[in-house]
Amino acid sequence: MYNGLLHAHSGLRWIALILLVAAIVNALVSRSKGTYEKKDKMLNLFAMITLHTQLLIGLGLYFINSRHKVSFEGEWMSDANGMHRFFGLEHFIGMLLAIVVITIGRKKAEKATENADKHKKIVTWYVIGLLLIIAFIPWPFRTALGGAWF
Repeated sequence: MYNGLLHAHSGLRWIALILLVAAIVNALVSRSKGTYEKKDKMLNLFAMITLHTQLLIGLGLYFINSRHKVSFEGEWMSDANGMHRFFGLEHFIGMLLAIVVITIGRKKAEKATENADKHKKIVTWYVIGLLLIIAFIPWPFRTALGGAWF
């Protein structure tokens, strides 16, 4: 079960990133048009839902990990390669913060009255969330973390 969740979490990462970038690009393009249509709202919603799904899968991995990558035993904060600290604290807190930022941004955009303001809020909040996500993904070039492309 752990490996299945891990592969789902790693693969869904790409869909989440693509939807997030698509929502940002769509907001930039639609802002110049001055419209906020149902497709804009749905794209923003799907990006957010995908990230929430990632959070749920990640929480499942966090609690059934069998000490693969998260271990709170001994001096896990001063782990030699930092893997236990990264997955036990940094990745979890960073991604949670990114999802909160994106959720707040979408809610603020939906409450805005002007169409251009809705798109501006999506761009601002989603870009902040995207930067946080990029910073806290265990990329393969961070070899000590054991990340993979898929």
